[in-house]
Amino acid sequence: MIEVDLTLQTPDDRDIAGLSEQQWQTWFEQWLRLLDPDLSPIQAYELSLLLTTDDQIQSFNATYRHQDSPTDVLAFALLDREEFVTPARAGEPTNLGDLIVSIETAARQATERGHELKVELAWLACHGLLHLLGWDHPTTERLNQMLTKQVQLMTVIGLTPPAWSAEDLGYL
Repeated sequence: MIEVDLTLQTPDDRDIAGLSEQQWQTWFEQWLRLLDPDLSPIQAYELSLLLTTDDQIQSFNATYRHQDSPTDVLAFALLDREEFVTPARAGEPTNLGDLIVSIETAARQATERGHELKVELAWLACHGLLHLLGWDHPTTERLNQMLTKQVQLMTVIGLTPPAWSAEDLGYL
């Protein structure tokens, strides 16, 4: 059984798109069960999810990626798969890192793509989770593999994944 300790932050600590902290917790547990990353000897993980504004994500993007514009999702992984070391204290969850999602960009993308904000937020969060686990998309082939995995992650939580193509999503 995989356990997830999720820290969720939202503007004014409110639910976004009707998604409670418990819903997010359940989704991350389901996603990690499907992915089965085998990074924690006790199958327990920690991560944080910040749902924020375009202004705040732009600040993070400028500081850490040197791109002074808003983006949809940022992932700050604490693990390097090649240099992974088991947590120092036995019995502690493995911290995967931090995800940041712009609610405003997600809302625009949901409208442009013709689906609910909840679907877009889940799509971006599972994309970010894959990055925390070491997935990347430097080529079209790798991006298509990642997007295919995202479709599986969306399906496992009972959401219809958005229609996608690598070019349309702008991840290359």
